[in-house]
Amino acid sequence: MKTDNSCTQPLLTMAANDVDVFAHEEKRNLELGGHVGFDSLPDQLVSKSVAQGFCFNILCVGETGIGKSTLMNTLFNTTFENEEASHYQTEVQLRPQTYDLQESNVNLKLTTVHTVGFGDQINKEQSYKPILEYIDTQFERYLEEELKIKRSLFNCHDTRIHICLYFIAPTGHSLKSLDLVTMKKLDSKVNIIPVIAKADTVSKSELDKLKIKIMSELVSNGVQIYQFPTEDEAVAEINNSMNTHLPFAVVGSLEDVKVGNKMVKARLYPWGSVQVENENHCDFVKLREMLLRVNMEDLREQTHARHYELYRRCKLEEMGFKDTDPDSQSFSLQDTYEAKRKEFLVDLQHKEEEMRQMFVNKVKETEAELKEKEKELHERFEQLKRMHQEEKKNLEEKRRELEEEMNAFNRRKVAAETLMGQALQGCSQPFKKDKDKKNFFSLPSACSLTSGRNLN
Repeated sequence: MKTDNSCTQPLLTMAANDVDVFAHEEKRNLELGGHVGFDSLPDQLVSKSVAQGFCFNILCVGETGIGKSTLMNTLFNTTFENEEASHYQTEVQLRPQTYDLQESNVNLKLTTVHTVGFGDQINKEQSYKPILEYIDTQFERYLEEELKIKRSLFNCHDTRIHICLYFIAPTGHSLKSLDLVTMKKLDSKVNIIPVIAKADTVSKSELDKLKIKIMSELVSNGVQIYQFPTEDEAVAEINNSMNTHLPFAVVGSLEDVKVGNKMVKARLYPWGSVQVENENHCDFVKLREMLLRVNMEDLREQTHARHYELYRRCKLEEMGFKDTDPDSQSFSLQDTYEAKRKEFLVDLQHKEEEMRQMFVNKVKETEAELKEKEKELHERFEQLKRMHQEEKKNLEEKRRELEEEMNAFNRRKVAAETLMGQALQGCSQPFKKDKDKKNFFSLPSACSLTSGRNLN
């Protein structure tokens, strides 16, 4: 069914003007004559949020064996299932694990993401890239859910990273270049809280110097870490105080050690023990208070309102969407879609033409190669043919020579047989003559004997 655009356009313009008038109209405050009931809205929101549950995602970045898993176990007072990582990883891998936790009547879906193999490679130049790709992938999933026609943001599992705990090795007197590069790449993607791991290996004076050095290097290199908010008066004082303690020097342990008359979480050494929850020994309690009790919701809001919105804006601008200025025309999703579609079709046509031209060139190259191969095969055939003819000619000559030799041999054989026959014949005639002579001479004697016998 077609619509009359000429009629709908003035209606839209009038509606937009009415909205502008109402927007600029001065608001009036009225007093209620009695209790209405909408003051229970915060309680309704709390009940709905508690029933729905919360999610919180922590990214732990640090070298292998620096104590990431131990600190997570200590932070939530439980034992998470983590596989031990080796120091022989060829590349950095991110290993997410999700757990369902419950405290009182509040359900929390916690996801911890560990960087396996971070800092173990000889060439550490690209170590931060898998981390950035993982964070962008989670933003992309949430954006895809937002852009769906039928979406369910309340039911979908939000995997966007809310906080990055960056573990700094206590060795050395400053940050490594890998730490600076990685935090600089991550500060626009996620809230970063730097922590000094295994702080019990450094003396208190050295630890204070290391904290000052780390903060000065972060500031001089333009790395923006998460600052606890001071706008809310209820938490402004404690957050302002905790901002001066960054980076937190932490110690993690699930081992129960008896100190005095009570059992505490501590690390036991031959010279004594380091209590995890003793603020004179480390900053673990400060980290837990700031991360979980005071600023967890602010971390979630900062992730959505700042980091995700920055990613979303850049992504939508790449797709061709843009905000409208007060002086420009109203934004039309249909026009943007059509313009983007035309641009896509033109780009697709160009790519199709390039592929067709590439195919034609490839076919021509293949034909040229086949012709060259055919020419080589033909030359090879002619060469083999000439060789065959020469060999045939040589064989014919040898056969002819052999026949001549056989004929000559046969002639010689016949001649030899003839001579031999003649020789045998010549030898047999004298022998016969001698035999005849003997017979002749023996005949008269016989006659004389016969005649003498007759005379008697």
